[in-house]
Amino acid sequence: MPAPTTRPAATTPQHAPGQFRRVLLKLSGESFCKPGGFGIDADEVQAIAAEVKDAGSVGAQVAVVVGGGNIIRGASLAAAGHIPQSTADYMGMLGTVINAMALREKLVTMGVECRVMSAIDIKAVAEPFIRNRAIRHLEKGRVVILAAGTGNPFFTTDTCASLRAIELECQVILKATKVDGVYTADPKKDPAAKRYERLTFSEAIAKNLRIMDMTALAMCQEHKLPLLVFDFNVKGNIRRVVEGKSVGTLVTAD
Repeated sequence: MPAPTTRPAATTPQHAPGQFRRVLLKLSGESFCKPGGFGIDADEVQAIAAEVKDAGSVGAQVAVVVGGGNIIRGASLAAAGHIPQSTADYMGMLGTVINAMALREKLVTMGVECRVMSAIDIKAVAEPFIRNRAIRHLEKGRVVILAAGTGNPFFTTDTCASLRAIELECQVILKATKVDGVYTADPKKDPAAKRYERLTFSEAIAKNLRIMDMTALAMCQEHKLPLLVFDFNVKGNIRRVVEGKSVGTLVTAD
């Protein structure tokens, strides 16, 4: 009688106690260009890839959801009335694919195994998103870059981040921003603004803190998925987060 088939062991390095095992990093499209710029800046992509590689080096399995605002702002086109929102949103999805391809190529040159998985069918440049396949890539230590949002118009990449993190059984969403956490007001405009060390999703929704869109926050709250908002521009912050160190603002369920 043949021996039962067993699933091969994951090749990801062992993670330390207190460290996150699997995380989802949410990057805005603006992360790929200089402040106030447009398109893709090689130095910015280099910096993103180096941070992702650093996080993976301590054993974390990393999935990345990318935005596309540096390529095209579908919401702005739709708001101006030039293009129907459905079409504009699909154009924005294609922008995220461009960013995902750029990040993949930089990671590969750094020796990091990586896959791009797209929510819309674009086989020439990306695998289709299939949950079990994505999980297997993560278990093998590959970075998985998730492009094209949810594949549907009227949903933001923030909602995509919440959805994919839940599907892939991630322990936390890492929301990369330009400030070191969530504040009571915009710290650039209000010097009296205070930073939260920790708050709940109910508080964030009630106070309209705009950490993510309301759909994304509600999904995280329902599934008790923590969200950590941190300053991506500080070198080594992703690694600090996955190691369980106190960085930014942690948002949790009630």
